[in-house]
Amino acid sequence: MLRTITMGSCVSVQGIFVKDMPDGRIVVKVDDNTYSGKPVTRKN
Repeated sequence: MLRTITMGSCVSVQGIFVKDMPDGRIVVKVDDNTYSGKPVTRKN
């Protein structure tokens, strides 16, 4: 599943979901790299 995370105040990364972290962050994979950050939520 494709997910988007924010790292810091202005950097967003979109990649394949890997796992949830205990502190509420998620890990996504982009090519051979993994990144963790806060998930971006959809506003209705």
